[in-house]
Amino acid sequence: MPQLSRDMTIAQARRALADAFRQAELDSPELDARLLAGHALGLDHTGLTRESSRSLNATEAQALSALAARRLTREPVARILGHKEFWGLTLRLNEATLVPRPETETVVEAALAAIDRDGPRTRALRIADLGTGSGALLAALLHELPNASGIGTDVSREALAAARDNADRLGLLARAEFISSDFGAVLTGTFDLVVSNPPYVASGDMAALPPEVRLDPRRALDGGADGLDCYRTIVGQAPRLLKPDGHMVVELGIGQEPAVAMLFRAAGLAPSPARPDLSGIPRALHVRVATMTP
Repeated sequence: MPQLSRDMTIAQARRALADAFRQAELDSPELDARLLAGHALGLDHTGLTRESSRSLNATEAQALSALAARRLTREPVARILGHKEFWGLTLRLNEATLVPRPETETVVEAALAAIDRDGPRTRALRIADLGTGSGALLAALLHELPNASGIGTDVSREALAAARDNADRLGLLARAEFISSDFGAVLTGTFDLVVSNPPYVASGDMAALPPEVRLDPRRALDGGADGLDCYRTIVGQAPRLLKPDGHMVVELGIGQEPAVAMLFRAAGLAPSPARPDLSGIPRALHVRVATMTP
């Protein structure tokens, strides 16, 4: 645990935190130290730089030490801060929501690429986000598609409350609706675009997840014995939800592309090769009705 005192400058405190996080083998020690220092001191990145030579007062040192202690227990920075940036948007979190992760932005990229192939982004579109959580996918897509409207579903009313709050703060609530549903079970009508980041971790693999991930709600992670239970549900709903020329994009876990693609094909749908994330992992599977060209 770093020893922070009132005679340390902000720059020294940040270095002490980064050193402690590095020794604990956290992934991004300098970034974590900056974010926590900014949160504790009420300063943005510019403010931290401008006031780097200022000494901490006793209250600030105590507050920053408390945040550092939480991070050293492997509590994610996003949970400590209560928010996370996704697609350039700041999303608030609660205990019922996943922390949005960078690889999920691959779903947004694949969905927008599909929409772009069919026409301008300014056209009217109907979107469904199945298992919306914090509303990250739906918010990102509505942000990029100015005349689209969307529905986010989730079985957790607490997650729906977070998603609705995020849409409201981002000025998107007039085009968004949030309803309690097991993925698309209660949805009516058809959609131009359906997206989902479903639980896909095999139950037996849950204990091996990094500590930060294990703090996410289990029902947002656990995909059953083989990790595919939620895909089976979505595949069963997809033919009813998609317009004849509609698109579906789902996030994949590592190594899941062949099995998930096979499920969609068996339901008469046509998957394309998955779009890789920045690590080269096949991450976003694009699907269309089989009569359409993938």
